[in-house]
Amino acid sequence: MATKDRDQIVETAREARGAEPGPSVLALLTISTGLAVLILGVVWFVFFRT
Repeated sequence: MATKDRDQIVETAREARGAEPGPSVLALLTISTGLAVLILGVVWFVFFRT
């Protein structure tokens, strides 16, 4: 458990690394990847279709 020492929180390395990325990180990666694919698809369709 984290302790306080002179107004600073002191944690072990294991405690400091204990956070897990939540579903918001997965949603952000999924949405940004989807938007990148969509934008590249539009650019390809506009400039490279024959």
